[in-house]
Parts: sequence; C-alpha cells; structure tokens
Amino acid sequence: MMTAKEFLKQAYRLNELINSDLEELQNLRDLSRSVSSPVLEEKVSRTKSTDPPFEKYVIRIVDLEQQIQQEVEQLVKLKSDIREAINQMENVDEKLILRYRYINFLNWEEICVNLNVSMRTVHRLHSSALQHLKVPK
Repeated sequence: MMTAKEFLKQAYRLNELINSDLEELQNLRDLSRSVSSPVLEEKVSRTKSTDPPFEKYVIRIVDLEQQIQQEVEQLVKLKSDIREAINQMENVDEKLILRYRYINFLNWEEICVNLNVSMRTVHRLHSSALQHLKVPK
C-alpha cells in the first residue's frame, strides 16, 4: 500500500511530466516552422521523400498533444482524489498545508508566508497531516 506522501506526490510528478511534454511540444512546433533547418534538409536529402519536410513533425505534434491531453485528464482526476482525501481531515491548518503543497505545488517558504508561521511549525504540521491523511485504496 502507498504511503500518504507517495499518494500526495503523484500529482506533482505528473504535473512535471506534463510540463516536460509541453516543452517538447514547443520544440517540435519550432522545428516544424523552421523548414530551412539543416537537420531537416539533411534528412530530406537522404530519404528523397516527396512529403513536405514539416509533415512528420506535424504528426508527432498531434500525437504528443493527444498524450498531453490524456495526462492532463489524469492529473485533474488525481488532484480531485487528493482534494477529497484532504477534505476528510479535521484540522484546518493541516488541510491547508497539504493543499498548498500537493495541489498548488507551493514551496515551504511560500507556505510559511501564507500561514504566517515559522518553517519549524510548517514541518511539524506537515508531519502531523501526513499521519492523519487516510490514503484511498
């Protein structure tokens, strides 16, 4: 069974994966627009294809966009599951810390400022919150 921290960290990891995919997507779009790119000319001259050079990039772009859409849907569902688990907790400060950290992806300093407490207090509350969170099966 997954620990509370592992359960909560899934959304952050998936969010990072989506950001990485979006960066790759932008790179593919840039490549598809630069028809005079040496990389494109070299590949076209080797294959002697009659297809426009940007076509293979367009296909990869469409595939990656579909993959990103699926990942975004998965992230929305996962965040909903995490929010639901957090909402079942009683302590409001613990709820806030878990939301700030695992739904809004704030760093510890931002959480300290938002709650107007010390770093030590944030870590103590976080540790307590992890113990009180019931991980769904």
